[in-house]
Amino acid sequence: MSGYRGCDDTSSIKLNLAEVTVKEYLRLWHVRVLAWPRWAKKAVMITADAIAFPVILLFAYMLRLDIWPYVPKDLWMLAAAPALSIAVLYMLGTYNMVVRFIGAEMAVTIAKAMFVSSALLAALAYMVPAEFVPRSVPFIYAVLGALYLSASRTIARRYLLWASEKKSDRKLVVIYGAGSGGIQSASAMINAGIYQPVAFVDDNPNLHKQLLLGLPVTSRKGLENLIEERPIEAVLLAMPSVSRQQRMEVVNFLETLNVPVKTIPAIADIMSGKARIEEVRDVTLEELLGRDPVSPNQDLLELAVKEKHVLVTGAGGSIGSELCRQILRLHPKRLVLLEVSELGLYSIEMELKALCEENGIELSAVLGSVTDNQLLSSILADFEIHTVYHAAAYKHVPMVEQNVCSGVNNNVLGTLAIARAAELAGVERFILISTDKAVRPTNVMGATKRMAEMVLQALAENGSKTIFTMVRFGNVLGSSGSVVPLFREQIRRGGPVTVTHPDIIRYFMTIPEAAQLVIQAGAMARGGEVFVLDMGEPVRILNLANTMIHLMGLSVRNEQNPQGDIEISFTGLRPGEKLFEELLIGEDSQPTDHPAILQAHEELLRWLEMEEAIVRLIKHLDESNELAIRKLLQEVVTGYQPAQHG
Repeated sequence: MSGYRGCDDTSSIKLNLAEVTVKEYLRLWHVRVLAWPRWAKKAVMITADAIAFPVILLFAYMLRLDIWPYVPKDLWMLAAAPALSIAVLYMLGTYNMVVRFIGAEMAVTIAKAMFVSSALLAALAYMVPAEFVPRSVPFIYAVLGALYLSASRTIARRYLLWASEKKSDRKLVVIYGAGSGGIQSASAMINAGIYQPVAFVDDNPNLHKQLLLGLPVTSRKGLENLIEERPIEAVLLAMPSVSRQQRMEVVNFLETLNVPVKTIPAIADIMSGKARIEEVRDVTLEELLGRDPVSPNQDLLELAVKEKHVLVTGAGGSIGSELCRQILRLHPKRLVLLEVSELGLYSIEMELKALCEENGIELSAVLGSVTDNQLLSSILADFEIHTVYHAAAYKHVPMVEQNVCSGVNNNVLGTLAIARAAELAGVERFILISTDKAVRPTNVMGATKRMAEMVLQALAENGSKTIFTMVRFGNVLGSSGSVVPLFREQIRRGGPVTVTHPDIIRYFMTIPEAAQLVIQAGAMARGGEVFVLDMGEPVRILNLANTMIHLMGLSVRNEQNPQGDIEISFTGLRPGEKLFEELLIGEDSQPTDHPAILQAHEELLRWLEMEEAIVRLIKHLDESNELAIRKLLQEVVTGYQPAQHG
């Protein structure tokens, strides 16, 4: 028995070697065929059809008469059938289709071609004297011809795709989403030759076990099995129309599989040339943590911007630059950029310049600080500004904590300077971009932002004709200093990912959504309001770190998984940092005309009290007395409990 098994094994090895040889030969033949000129490939297809169609006609006769074999008396029909069929196929463009790229539209074209050619063949048989042509023969010929054309093209396509699958070049992927976007993406990927889709995954049970483009559609459980059985290199999301909540639910499942999750560019972007199918990218947290966008109120968007002269301070920053982009879409008459960073100002001006010229919008870029009173007065008067969006601020908590005087000078006195200049220049609206760190702050940055809010509240309370308002929100994804780009870079370097505390949580919002809501909130203002943006549910930063690691196809290294890829280390809260942020000082808030914007009612100082506090603040700044500044902020700002400094 052992000898028998040995013989069987040897036969198996020989068979495998033969299979390898055949495969390699076919691959080599495939390469040669692809190198042929287009006219040669067409000639081969037409020649094959010219041979096949007479044989198909013979089969039609034999099926009709049940005579095997049978040679028709009207032999001219054997020449007429291929001539008519090939002519119709050529006119319908069938021979112009690239076999590797054909899809469902091929079947429709083939059906039309065979119906027309069989009808012409039947008409010809009645017009030309014929001895014996049964009326059903052209119909049977059409059906058999359609089957032949579909089968031959499908087999050729499958062969070419198989032959072109080189494991060293093509990455095996699974496409999540079997809708039209997923199917188009899979077809484009197969044609591009970089990725090799092996299956679709979809949550619709009616699609399971079906074949799309020759690929099976499976369930989540099937995906788990597939990842265990084959070296899948990525799962590609092709779900352009689903909500963010649905995407997040899918990603929460996928991150348990420890396989990279990426996003396929939208087909519209590929068709327009904005993206290429091979440019799959990492799933961004911006796509997942943001909420489904609330439809903007166009009247609110345009009220303070359209045909107005608008000034944006801090125009080169993440929020300021996005405000500029959103404002330009609303067609102001003039947009003025104020920025203290030369590089930041240059970058945003270059980005916006062409768009402004195209739409007839005057664009001016001014390099300077919001603490420069003379510069501010000149800008507001010379450019006849109607609306100011004040986004200029020092906002990095540890940096401001170490540079108290600079933070206070920029955030408080800078806000006061531009607010007073706006009032004197007759500016219609002044909108301050504030932060959730202004609520019961534990750091200088938050305290200065709250005092800046109080400056505007006091000016509004003092009867100013300028409408002063402020808009408060939490972290924006992708801004400078955001944890998202920091975590992504740490993961790419191999870790560790640094989290300050396992229980720390933060609110997040995408930059475009925040900017759009700021514009609408500013338009609703009547004077002195503190608007709060609905930030959705807070996010635990530790969970965020875990998700980002898993989405990049890696595992977390910890006590439970000592062989993992990326370690998460806890560095401790930084000076002035809180475990959680709040958006309201009190509990008193009310809805507005926009579902994502609330109005807060909070304590304020009268202008005389604020003026006295400002005088003391300037004195302490002149003396560089950080301790006195902290004490003053604690007196003025409700709930401010500064961190202890030794």
